[in-house]
Amino acid sequence: MEKNATPAATATKELLVQNKMGIHARPAAMIVRVTNKFKADVHVEKDDEQVNGKSIMGLMMLAAAKGSKVKFVATGADAEQMLTELEALFAKKFDEA
Repeated sequence: MEKNATPAATATKELLVQNKMGIHARPAAMIVRVTNKFKADVHVEKDDEQVNGKSIMGLMMLAAAKGSKVKFVATGADAEQMLTELEALFAKKFDEA
């Protein structure tokens, strides 16, 4: 008897960078701290660039300044939870001005 594989859940959320300095080292580290709490895979898109959402260097290479929109695409059972936490992190502007 074959077992049917359940397809992994995919969740997508576009977030606005609102903090003054954009996604530099500290916000990138905060994003990675959130994404690493979850098993879901995640990538981040800005313009035509796509990076691993669990990579500080990748996130910094997006050069996401204030006012930029970044799209998170997470795949896995806890994808929706991950994006909810990321949305809260962006909403509080990474605890910056």
